[in-house]
Amino acid sequence: MGFIMGTQVSGLRSPGDIGLSIQQARRARGLSQAALADELGISQRSVSEIESGKPTIYMRKVFDLLRATGVELTATWDDGRSE
Repeated sequence: MGFIMGTQVSGLRSPGDIGLSIQQARRARGLSQAALADELGISQRSVSEIESGKPTIYMRKVFDLLRATGVELTATWDDGRSE
C-alpha cells in the first residue's frame, strides 16, 4: 500500500485485498458498515462479508484471469486526512 498526498493506493491481488481497501475507504469516510449498506441498499452482512474478503467462485476465477493475463488492479481513495 502506498501514500500519495492524502490518498491511499493499494494493489489488489485477492478478494481480501479488495475487502481491506473497501473497509479502509469506508472508515476514512466515517461510515459504519450499516450506514454504507443503507446507502447501497444491501445488508450490513453483505458489507461485512465483502470487507472480510469472503471469496466466491466468481472472484477466484476473476483473479485467476487477472494473473494469467498480467493485469494488475489498484485501489485509490482519499484517506480523510487534510494537509
